[in-house]
Amino acid sequence: MVYIAKDVRDIKEAIAGLLERAAISPHKKDILIKPNLVDAIAPPVTTPVEFVEAIIDCFRERWEGLNIVVAEGTGSAERSTHEVFKHLGYHLMAERKGVELIDLNEEPLTRLSMPYLTRWKEFYLPTVALDYYIVSAPVLKAHTLAGVTLTMKNMMGFVPPSHYRMGGYWKKSAFHTRIDEAIFDLNNYRSPDLTILYAIRGMRDSHLGGAQLSPGIIALGSDPVAIDTYGTVLLGRDPQDIGYITMAHGVLGMSEDITVVES
Repeated sequence: MVYIAKDVRDIKEAIAGLLERAAISPHKKDILIKPNLVDAIAPPVTTPVEFVEAIIDCFRERWEGLNIVVAEGTGSAERSTHEVFKHLGYHLMAERKGVELIDLNEEPLTRLSMPYLTRWKEFYLPTVALDYYIVSAPVLKAHTLAGVTLTMKNMMGFVPPSHYRMGGYWKKSAFHTRIDEAIFDLNNYRSPDLTILYAIRGMRDSHLGGAQLSPGIIALGSDPVAIDTYGTVLLGRDPQDIGYITMAHGVLGMSEDITVVES
């Protein structure tokens, strides 16, 4: 099920309404908000800082005693994650809200194993990914290799460059090989607990620049496959053409017969 707010004017009000309608209840007090900050490029290539700030406010107003952090591991080869945080206003926001910013590229790792997977039979993830309730806050974007980059691909921020930078320009360059299997396997190890998708504006053709579109929507859901299916349709693409979505259908969530509830 996907919950949506259309023609959004007030981001915080829209998110609060979606949380209420979806009856979300985090099962942990430790909350990790994961934006898409692939590089120091302005929104909608990246998640707007005001969007993440509104999520923080809504969670704090709805539930007491939460420990909220904002975490990313940028793919930029030229900049550190904290340089990207600073460039996009996240350092100032973190000071205002009293939240910690975590560089996932530098976090302690846990080795995991799923021998039945085809791309990553073993995998290294930051331990915080296993300890926190993950709220994925992606933007609506096409992608030149995967077709789209929404919530399941947003989990690539957790991928440590120490193990998955294998040549090439990008810090997580190993994922460029058999990318659909790579995204699918990653999400078998850890997928988001909740997604709040920024689809007020988006990128129609590419994930790093080009033509924009303006659906005016925020979408929320706990099924990452359903959210990615919905976002793919918003981008004017067929979910059946997105390899990792077809792999994930029936395993990590549902991409068929999705119920969309307007808040």
